[in-house]
Amino acid sequence: MSYIIVGISGVLLSVGAVACLIRVARGPSILDRVLALDVMLLIISAALCLEMYLNRHTNHILFVVIACAIGFISSVTVSRFVSDQRNA
Repeated sequence: MSYIIVGISGVLLSVGAVACLIRVARGPSILDRVLALDVMLLIISAALCLEMYLNRHTNHILFVVIACAIGFISSVTVSRFVSDQRNA
């Protein structure tokens, strides 16, 4: 049963990754592209968590935490940059 759930989750993560890549390629603004890359980083983190669950280890937990921190910092940085441009 758990392999079925992991398989379905992997397919959904793959579909989400393809959708993010399309948004990065076609995004009309830089904000859309940055948001798609942030979601892509989240998808990669979720895939690492799924792999850790499947193989029953915690070797990649540091990568997941660092990826989440990088995603948060990049989102805050870009939002501040965009808000500063709109105020100028």
